[in-house]
Amino acid sequence: MVTNVKDWSESSRELAALLSRVALGDRAAFAALYRHSSAHLLGVVLRIQKDRAQAEDVLQEVYVNVWRAAQGFDASLSQPLTWLTSIARNRAIDSLRRRQTEPRTVSTATGSFEDDDEHDMLHDLASPDAGPLDLLGQASDARALRGCMTALSGEQQQSLALAFYQGLSHAEIAEHLRQPLGTVKSWVRRALQALKACLEQAARAH
Repeated sequence: MVTNVKDWSESSRELAALLSRVALGDRAAFAALYRHSSAHLLGVVLRIQKDRAQAEDVLQEVYVNVWRAAQGFDASLSQPLTWLTSIARNRAIDSLRRRQTEPRTVSTATGSFEDDDEHDMLHDLASPDAGPLDLLGQASDARALRGCMTALSGEQQQSLALAFYQGLSHAEIAEHLRQPLGTVKSWVRRALQALKACLEQAARAH
């Protein structure tokens, strides 16, 4: 459905303006977007994922996704809060599905990792402790991010791109790459570990 920006509320126009700046890598705009929308999106997630701690982890995944996918927002197709809500709902459903269907233990036989580990990595990567986007703010330094990404294997780079830029779940990535789920989870977990360490080292060097 085509929307008319002129009919939007002032808050909707403000969110759209912030998203357009986030798409250009504006960290201040991202922080403002977080302040204006996080309470609403947490409520969306909590309606699906009832556990508060897990819902907060999902919320961080949502904003990682927003940071990566802001260029995909199209004001002619939906209002900004509708677009953000859709991302939050999808991530919450994915999280709930994973926790309901996947085993809660690490399989030493397959070398796969449970999703809690990836949640911890994503939480660390986008930790709210020092602001809504601490390490990802540093990652907006394109040169540092490129350097860290090139240190990853091709499989790891592709897995992260599918997870962050396209918002695919581990199962969807496995299907897309035609690889076992345990293998994909290992790629993602190890890539996040390496990327986090590299970005932290780059931050300390500044």
